Amino acid sequence: MKPWLWLVVFVAACALVPVFGNNYALRLATIMCLYAGLALSWNFIGGMAGYPSFAAAAFFGLGAYVSAVLQSKGLPIGVTWAAAGLGATVFAALIGMAILHLKGHYFAIASLAVVEVLREVVNTAEDLTGGGMGMNIPLPGMPVDVQARLFFFAMLTMTVLLLAVTIVVSRSKLGFGLRCISQNEDAADILGIDTTFYKVAAFCLSAFGVAVIGAIYASWVQYIEPPDVFDILYSVKPLVMVLLGGLGTIFGPVIGAVIYLALEELVWRNFLTVHAAVLGGLIVALVLFLPNGIGAVIRDRTKRAAVRS
Repeated sequence: MKPWLWLVVFVAACALVPVFGNNYALRLATIMCLYAGLALSWNFIGGMAGYPSFAAAAFFGLGAYVSAVLQSKGLPIGVTWAAAGLGATVFAALIGMAILHLKGHYFAIASLAVVEVLREVVNTAEDLTGGGMGMNIPLPGMPVDVQARLFFFAMLTMTVLLLAVTIVVSRSKLGFGLRCISQNEDAADILGIDTTFYKVAAFCLSAFGVAVIGAIYASWVQYIEPPDVFDILYSVKPLVMVLLGGLGTIFGPVIGAVIYLALEELVWRNFLTVHAAVLGGLIVALVLFLPNGIGAVIRDRTKRAAVRS
């Protein structure tokens, strides 16, 4: 029950932000939930299965555009978010069966190519997506402060859902199979584990989470264009956050997201002109000196304290 108790604590802490925080704190909390959702989604395929996927930007952009197109046709916002997740899941299942037989850097390159292919498709489909000019998304009929709370709670709900799924998967047959694949896929195959099914399932879980996050983001910013939502940083950031928090762990991606956002804000405030270089250097140092993530350090210290007491 311990992970579920921590989940309740996380939800309670986040829910207090709109009550006691100002607009800046609410925006930061929304971005934190966005980052945590991306990291948790990537953790299924990258952390648990050990496949270095760079397809997150493809699913993020696909979810954003599916939602934007459907909203422009007059569909309710919640329906468009669900449709974005479903569409990305189907797409991930199809593309996963084609590229998940690749391993290591071959799979990484193939998954990265998916991003570029989808970006070009969106660029050329001008009648549907607006092409390079982007799309304006209809504004919800509500005050600005209510909108801000709506999108915060939408991001929080998705993050909590992904955390709950992570807890369930990590303690299920699927989680066991994914860990076996990560350690030695050939041995897992010999033992009778359906590695193809498990990898595609993890890829679909990852795609669903990222796509819904992308759909919520599109509604939040109310204008999207291909270079924005198909930005390769949406593939790199989740990877970095999971590495910071701990690969394949339950709360590691959330811890990594909080650390990454804190570093990002700190660097933006103090090193505006060279923020990218400074942020990159800090992340590289953390990954080098904490290869198992900060979550592992916290876990080890907790165990030592328990032994001493």
